[in-house]
Amino acid sequence: MHKLLLVPLLALAACDQDETLVSYGGAGTWRLSAMDGADYSAEATMTLGTAGAVTGKAPCNSWSATQSAPYPWFDLSPIISTRRACPELQAETAFFTALSQMTLSEVAGDTLLLTNDAGREMIFTAVAPDAEAPR
Repeated sequence: MHKLLLVPLLALAACDQDETLVSYGGAGTWRLSAMDGADYSAEATMTLGTAGAVTGKAPCNSWSATQSAPYPWFDLSPIISTRRACPELQAETAFFTALSQMTLSEVAGDTLLLTNDAGREMIFTAVAPDAEAPR
């Protein structure tokens, strides 16, 4: 009888396992360093948290979204941001456009790579938890 109870419990435990980017080394804050092969000179960050929560700061605005696709897939929906204007609004628009088009993710140490089938890419560098400098 104990064996019959064990199978459903194991199945429930497997359902609770996080299969998103967070559980594969993506947890924490990442700073965008390059986009589509060019350095990204503005300041943009993305913080991947628990339960699919994603927050960040774009050049002008704070933003948030949800990411629940299993690794290595990446799908933010919906991206919600504040609406302040600033001199770097064009860089921010490029950031949000690219971010919304990313479909795959890969973590390699302190680097997070987001890509899509159209050949676009975003390269992020890990940010130390207690500082603004890359780790």
